Amino acid sequence: MAKREIYEQKTEEILLPIVAEYDFELVDVEYVKEGSTWYLRAYIDKPGGITVNDCEMVSRRLSNILDEKDYIEDSYVMEISSPGLGRPLKKEKDFKRSLGREVEIRTYRMIDKSKEFIGILKDYDDKTVTIEPDDGTLKTFERGDIALIRLAFDF
Repeated sequence: MAKREIYEQKTEEILLPIVAEYDFELVDVEYVKEGSTWYLRAYIDKPGGITVNDCEMVSRRLSNILDEKDYIEDSYVMEISSPGLGRPLKKEKDFKRSLGREVEIRTYRMIDKSKEFIGILKDYDDKTVTIEPDDGTLKTFERGDIALIRLAFDF
């Protein structure tokens, strides 16, 4: 397991009981390098949306435990935030919650002369995702071909 994955897994284990205490959902944890800076990010949510105060409460609790456990070797910036409108679907619960809703899919390579698709999420499993575009046909994608899948939103 890569160092990044270990840090994400350990942080998730610490965060799960904290967010459960507040009746929040832990959406995702990521440890990423942007430029020369490492970021430890956790995305939390709740019905009606997360507030700045919610993020602050979780951040204080997590920060104290991270200081105590001290398992991340690099210096990093910790961020707790809402997943936002462009929230990607990553976990089983994300897909389950999004069945019947409109999603946007971006693929790594061209498929039928396009890399972007929008349609109603009809089905998914560990290998594929199926949507129904506006033309009413079903289109199935291999998970390995999908660079991003998230709820579609209109402005």
